[in-house]
This record gives sequence, structure tokens and C-alpha cells, in this order.
Amino acid sequence: MSSDFIREALRQVRYPGFSRDIVSFGLVKDITCEPGLTTVRIEIATADPQVPEQIFRECHAILDPLPDVGHAKVEIEIKAPQAAAAGGGLGSTVGKSSIPGVKRVIAIASGKGGVGKSTVAANLAIALAAAGAKVGLCDCDLYGPSIAQMFGTTERPLANEHDEIIPIEAHGIQLMSMAFLLDGASPVIVRGPMATRYIQQFLRQVAWVDLDYLILDLPPGTGDIQLTIVQTVSVDGAIIVTTPQEVALIDARKAVSMFGKVNVPILGLIENMSWFECDAGKRYHLFGDGGGVREAGLLGVPLFGQIPLEVATRERGDSGSPIALVPPSQNQVSAAFHQTAAAVRAKLPV
Repeated sequence: MSSDFIREALRQVRYPGFSRDIVSFGLVKDITCEPGLTTVRIEIATADPQVPEQIFRECHAILDPLPDVGHAKVEIEIKAPQAAAAGGGLGSTVGKSSIPGVKRVIAIASGKGGVGKSTVAANLAIALAAAGAKVGLCDCDLYGPSIAQMFGTTERPLANEHDEIIPIEAHGIQLMSMAFLLDGASPVIVRGPMATRYIQQFLRQVAWVDLDYLILDLPPGTGDIQLTIVQTVSVDGAIIVTTPQEVALIDARKAVSMFGKVNVPILGLIENMSWFECDAGKRYHLFGDGGGVREAGLLGVPLFGQIPLEVATRERGDSGSPIALVPPSQNQVSAAFHQTAAAVRAKLPV
């Protein structure tokens, strides 16, 4: 029985809430194998007591049945997140940095697809810019990039003399998306390590210029791309997008839990597709009523806005002219996005 064998066996133990294992996260600090005794030392930076408890149980479930291990001793050292910088484990600030040219970084996330997260990210960027902020938008959904379509541009980015990517600009917003690097119908076929590399390039090798806010449009779920982002740069906070229905709220809670585990504050919630208003002025709550309000109350965070469902939002998104470009006095959805942007600026001023 060798330490390498034990280390490989521990790759079956996932960090709670993520697809990656505790070995690839660098949490396994030491393994010693003696006759009749195998000792594994793990360091975790977390404020959640359930995380080390689950890892402890799963380590024993893997190690105890192995032949020749003898007595398996799992030692877990728990560090406060802010004190873990020297350790480099999950939740530490090692490797994180501010992004040159950017004052504030906001992640727009959801626990599932289909809630209109990219539509919210695009229109929030437009509304923040209309209020006088300089805004950038980075499309971090490598496999389903949609920001290029929503902003009506298919330009290819150039590089500057420092080999940094010059972002595309449309409607006054600086943009970066995988869609700018591909032909229209080309699929993105990259596995975990390459996806991580692309995301790190988008964050650290793009020449963002004097931004007050950089909005990160995250892919749905709680996978490796989300983790790469929060470990690569200092994110000021996350905004969770959901619809009022319980199915969406269940997954929104998973996203909230994920950000809690990596010590990124939740700034607030945005409830999308809150209602549909017919020509007669009657509102129909197609996905339920008040789910976002109740969830924000349970989480103790603000509900930044309730965005109505409207055909014009879809039409303008498809045509590359987001609905927030319409004067708020002329459209209820645009008004809702501008009110939401004001709430975000109040919560996270520059």
C-alpha cells in the first residue's frame, strides 16, 4: 500500500456541491502509510461544518474497505476562510486577483438553465450603462454563448501589443464571448482543463478599459467553470436569477449554497418571468406568484427586481437590441431592468 495508491483512491471523494474531487482541489496535504495504519491529513477552508463532516465520512467509506490499509486515520484541519490564504485550498484567496481596468465584478448565476439569465445579464448591463456606469459583459457560458446574438455583433476580436484580447463594443458595452471566436454553427468541443483555460483567458487576458462593473454571465449549474471563476478572480458578489416556480427556486438554492461554500456574497435575487400582462391589462402568473419574494426573504437578501414576461423582450434579444435600450417610460420590462440596475448600484456602488 503506497501513498500514491491512497491518493488515487481519494479522487472518488467529491467536494460537496462540486464535480471536482478533494485531491484535484489540493486539499489532501499529506499521506503516510505505516504497517497497520494509514494517515491522511486534509486542510479545508470553510465556515460550513457540514463540509468537513461529509468529506470525513466519504474518505472512510473509500479507505476502510481497502486491503492492507489497516486502520484509516483521517485528520481534517479546518481553517477560517480569511486565514487560509497561505494554504491555497478551496475558499482561499491564493490565485485570486482583481482584474486590471475593472472596479467591480458581479457574477450573474442560476442553478438551472431556461430562467433567462443571459437576457437578465445583457439588459442589466445596458441599464447600468444608461445610469452612467462603464460596463463590460463577459459571456462565460462556453457551450451555449448567446451574448453575441443579443448584442447583434459577429465581429472577431483583435489583440493588442501585449497579446491581450481587445473586447468587442456594442451598445456602449465592452463584450467578450466564445461566440466571437467561432463560426456561427461551430460547436464548442472542449473538456474540463481546456474550458478552465478559456475562462481564465477571458478573465485575465482581455483588455477591459476603465470599467465600473464587469458582469460575468455564468453557465447554468454549479460546475467547474463557476469554480474556476471564483478561484481565479475576486468576485464582489453574485446575483441569482430565478423564476417564481418552485422547480427553479430549488436549483437557485443550490447556486446560493455553492457561492456560500466559496465565500462569495450573494448580493440579491432577480425574479424573471414574474407575470405576463395581456392587452386588457390583466396579469397572469404563468410560473407562480411571489416565489422570488419569499425566497429572498428566506435567504435574507434583497429582491432586486421582478421582470415581466413580454414578447418584445424576446424579439429584441433575438435581433441584437436588448429591451433595456427602450426608454423606461415606454416599456414595463425596460422600466423593471432600469429599476433593478438602480438597486444593484445602491447595493454595490463604485
